[in-house]
Amino acid sequence: MDHRHFPGLHRRGFLAAASGAAALALTGCGGGDADDRPADGGDAKPRRGGRLRAAFAGGGASETLDPHLANLFVDVARAKALFDKLADYGPDLAAEPRLASGWESNKAMDRWKVTLRPATFHDGRPVTAADVLYSYRRIADPEQAFRAKASLEPIDLDASRADGERGIEFVLKRPTAEFPNVLAAFGAYIVPESAADFAEPIGSGPFRFVSFAPGRSAVVRRYDDYWDGAPYLDELEFVIANEESARVNALLGGQVEYAHELNPTTGRAHEGKGQIEIVRLRNSAMQAFAMKTDRPPFDDKRVRQAFFLIADRQELVDGALAGAGEIGNDLFGKGYEYYADGLPQREQDLDRARALLKQAGAEKLKVTLDTSAVAAGFTEAASIFRDQAAKAGVTVEVKMGSKESYWSDILDSGTLSCYRSGAMPIEAHISQRLLTDSTTNATKWHHKDFDALYQQAQSTRDRAERAAVYERMQRRLHAEGGFLVWGFADWILGTARTVRGVERDAPANTLDWARFDKVWLA
Repeated sequence: MDHRHFPGLHRRGFLAAASGAAALALTGCGGGDADDRPADGGDAKPRRGGRLRAAFAGGGASETLDPHLANLFVDVARAKALFDKLADYGPDLAAEPRLASGWESNKAMDRWKVTLRPATFHDGRPVTAADVLYSYRRIADPEQAFRAKASLEPIDLDASRADGERGIEFVLKRPTAEFPNVLAAFGAYIVPESAADFAEPIGSGPFRFVSFAPGRSAVVRRYDDYWDGAPYLDELEFVIANEESARVNALLGGQVEYAHELNPTTGRAHEGKGQIEIVRLRNSAMQAFAMKTDRPPFDDKRVRQAFFLIADRQELVDGALAGAGEIGNDLFGKGYEYYADGLPQREQDLDRARALLKQAGAEKLKVTLDTSAVAAGFTEAASIFRDQAAKAGVTVEVKMGSKESYWSDILDSGTLSCYRSGAMPIEAHISQRLLTDSTTNATKWHHKDFDALYQQAQSTRDRAERAAVYERMQRRLHAEGGFLVWGFADWILGTARTVRGVERDAPANTLDWARFDKVWLA
């Protein structure tokens, strides 16, 4: 699936979905009947052994184990089982060391020294600086369309070099204070030097390859010499079930022990009922309306401010997300590093909204709101907001768009659209969507002084000073930006009651999401 169908989901974040006939490979053991599973959810001492079967939506016969092509959720789950990155995102979307044991920059922050920890590939070879440089140069190949290519753009890979077996000096094209985010970028996996064929991949991840049937199943086995400790499971099988109902039924029937991407209705129906465990990953997906700030009526900031005040955020969360989420405050990244959580929570104020519209000469405003069935809750959110806007004298016409071309359609055309984004660092959200030259700038937020603040943040060594710059940028967006961020959706998983160790404080796309090396079967 082309990432261009998921905005924001460009380069560093994705909430991918797949559809089609479910192909469940119901092999292997584990689980047991629901009624003989222990009722307590307590985390007893981890136990080694067993095979866990995890159901994900898939990508059909064209699936690959090449980690640099990972795009769908199942691709990434398989890639993180088999491979490692130099860094990955913690629950607050700050980069944490993985294959890298640490990093440090020069004063100008345009050269970074990265040190590798002792680690081995599945064939016993050590992971070296040469493997890292090979991997990044492969990703950056202009002839290829690898996912992490845009993320690695700040690196001058011709000038970067190995410093011994376990040191790399990265030379950058400009100061980059958030360079660790580059090391953690989605798809930036380290493969052995000269690796080109991934039919039977060799990585440095917690599991080693056993078998792969594209669109059906992948089996991996515990790698005993994994640098971060051998997994508890003997084996892990990824099975493909494209329809949500097929994943739920396989879980209820004991045919799988983990089901990814469940809808809020399923979560509510089974939560606390004792048959399966429902896991909610909070703050996983921003839900918003994108206002084009370069054209009428939203080129007048008073109209944007009025729309901020029209929204009843709780009604949107309850109606469009079936309550599976929390309200937003017109800023991306609630709970993430650098989030400006000190700003007052915006609430509906129809009288003030009407006054602002009157000041702007837009009292009987008519606006078209683009939406589509491309994402869960979009059509519901559009209908709810249409009714909310009517109370402020605004006529909103909801226009249904194509599922196939929605994201490319709303990038440049229209004035108001439904929007969502997966988790990514706030810095990445700004650089991809809110700078004059950002490639996915859906609100057409073009301000040279705002661009200058971003460059200032990237050139600021002191973290507290850098955080102050990010807060200044977010204050401006909160006051007059183009994203009406009304909520943050939970990402919902289901597990058998025998499954332990699934991390609950891990938004989708972070290190501990879909991570199976710390999971065990009780």
